[in-house]
This record gives sequence, C-alpha cells and structure tokens, in this order.
Amino acid sequence: MKQIYICSDTITGLCSALHDAWLENRDGDAGIGVKGKTQQQLFCQYKTVDETDKKAGRLQRMVKRYLGYIAYRDIFYALLSDDPEKGTEVFRTLQAARNITDSRKIMDHLGNPDVAKVFAMSRSVSNEAHLYEEFIRFRELENGLLFSEITPKAQVLVCIADHFADRFPLENWMIYDKTHKKFLVHRKHGEWTVVSGAALNRSAAEHISESEKAYAELWKEFFESISIRERENPVCQRTHLPFRFRSDMTEFSDQTR
Repeated sequence: MKQIYICSDTITGLCSALHDAWLENRDGDAGIGVKGKTQQQLFCQYKTVDETDKKAGRLQRMVKRYLGYIAYRDIFYALLSDDPEKGTEVFRTLQAARNITDSRKIMDHLGNPDVAKVFAMSRSVSNEAHLYEEFIRFRELENGLLFSEITPKAQVLVCIADHFADRFPLENWMIYDKTHKKFLVHRKHGEWTVVSGAALNRSAAEHISESEKAYAELWKEFFESISIRERENPVCQRTHLPFRFRSDMTEFSDQTR
C-alpha cells in the first residue's frame, strides 16, 4: 500500500518528509503530501511527519553529496514552488538518480517526467525571484524602516534575500510575503532571517515618512513624464510587467487594472 508522508509547506517540513520517505520507502511507492493541499486517495496510508531541523539537514547533506550542488539547487527551488505535488516529484527524482551511472547528472535526464517537472518548478521559482529583484519597491516608514509587500506565487523570500542584503547592508529593511504570511527581515550590519507566524502591524506599515511621500510623488511624475502616449503598447507592457506585480509597485498604486 502506498505510503503518503504529510508535512507542512516549509523547507524543514518537506525535507523531513523526504528524509522519512527515503529511510523507509526508498525502493517503494511513496509520496509527499502538503497539509491542507492533499486530497485523500483510496488504498493509501497517511503518516504525519515529525518535522525537525536534524532530519532536514541530513536529507540536504545527502543530496549535496550524491547528487551535487547543481541538483541540490534545483531541488531546493522546486520545494519552494506552489505545486502541491512538488514533494512527490522530488522523491521520485531521488529514486531515479539511483538508476543512472552518475547520479550527479540526474538533472540532465529531462526525458524522465519527474526530473522534467522538478526542473520546470525550479526554473519557474528562479524566474519569479529574478522578477521580484527588479520589481520590489521599498517605502520608508516613520520609524526609518524600509518596508515592502509582495504577493508571490512561490516562497521566494530566501531566493531574493542575499540580493537585497548586498544592496542595503547599512539599512534596516523588511519584505512581507502576503501570500505565505512570512517576513524577510534584515538588521543593518547584520544578517537576514525569515520570520513565520508573526502578524503584520498594518497601522505601522501605513505610516510612511514625509520624505517618502515626497519621493513617491516625484517617482510617479517621472514615470508619467517619460511615457509617450502615442507609442503605448499595453500588450507589450504586460509581457514585461504582468498585472500581478503592479499592485505592490509605487508607480501603479493609484491606478486600477
């Protein structure tokens, strides 16, 4: 009977589930289910996973050792996607790696549908993270904190963290993921961290500084002034800047879709 390992939609949870599935069913038929996203199936046993950093670390070290860092990166990014089957696809990819001569070349075997799916999920997450590195807009709050809100499909905070830490090492800043209710927090001269389970103080987030208000208006005026109405091409604009990113951008804050 197929064993389904149920876990939370986090790297620790998914890697813990993969650890248990690999330990108990590496040669069998098993799957990884995400809490709240898994539909019950007949002839399956469901097991809730005990999620620990120790298990997750052990699984990650195994992947790095036997599959290499390139495959590890693809697997890590795939686990950040919004696909509810991502855990199962990664598990099957690990199984497939045992059946080839050089397991470090597993991601080259795109003829395998599971490997192809993991590669596609990884690429999708990477592309979304790259777009957010360009489209994120910070605003300065009254307390001096640089704050931004985003609405991503995937859990991209860990993918963009180093980029903004390098850009603003001397600033206190925070990015709030509204989709997954998580914060990426950076303290000046310090390291970044991802915080889960905390609620956003909406009142504080809406109290922006006077200088920020002035700069926001200047930016909107600049945005309008460089536009040539006779050459506007909405279809082309949507290709380069999809609608779903605009609601969190300063230059579109007063516009409707």
